[in-house]
Amino acid sequence: MGPGLYSEIGKKARDLLYKDYHTDQKFTVTTYTSTGVAITASGTKKNDFIFGEIQSQLKNKNITVDVKANSDSSLLATVTIDELATPGLKSIFSFVVPDQRSGKVELQYLHDYAGVNASIGLTANPIVNLSSVVGSKAFAVGADVSFDTASGNFTKYNAGLSLTKEDLIAALTLNNKGDSLSASYYHLVTPLSSTAVGAELTHSFSTNENTLTFGTQHMLDPLTTVKARFNNFGKASALIQHEWRPKSFFTVSAEVDTKAIEKSSKVGLSLVLKP
Repeated sequence: MGPGLYSEIGKKARDLLYKDYHTDQKFTVTTYTSTGVAITASGTKKNDFIFGEIQSQLKNKNITVDVKANSDSSLLATVTIDELATPGLKSIFSFVVPDQRSGKVELQYLHDYAGVNASIGLTANPIVNLSSVVGSKAFAVGADVSFDTASGNFTKYNAGLSLTKEDLIAALTLNNKGDSLSASYYHLVTPLSSTAVGAELTHSFSTNENTLTFGTQHMLDPLTTVKARFNNFGKASALIQHEWRPKSFFTVSAEVDTKAIEKSSKVGLSLVLKP
């Protein structure tokens, strides 16, 4: 297996520390029509606002078409073609209605020793993005750059490297145009119970501020997972997620500020239903 794409550098630690944690109420249900179209409807309540979204997905051989509409009256359409012309090459075309400047073409190529992702906006003066990773499954180094042809400036330039062993993944990334440096690690302690620990340390050069987050996860049984995290600002979070039927999850998460214990804790609920 190759090094993957740039977005996968440090992903294991990020998923452990941040994935599925939320303080909103969210409900998602997916159904399938007789023609094979997958329709997903979701609603999220955040504070006193409710956001809705409907997504339909159709797959035909190596072509996938996604259409997503939300409560902001915008529609996102994405067409993905896998194995385009050669194995490992994927093309993605997307646009947002009514934004006429949102059209974008993206190419992804995965090789045993490299991963490349390139995209360009379909405008007269587009934003061009290029990210690449070279190496192997064990060691990879890469960069992620965006250039605005209208202003002639780089809007993003990041770099990172990762080291992967059988039970340990370490990553180092330079983000925000070189303003922040992040180091993370993920360690699988017990494979049978998916018990793992992870941490991320981020230093901001402009503010000279450090953010340190620790986290852990453990499977109580094959269908129930618990996670917890804590950072140096006193924010503690925990969640329990139960797969009550295949691909259907019920998640309860909570967050408390240990340095302001008089404030009420935040609780989030998520229900995902799939047939």
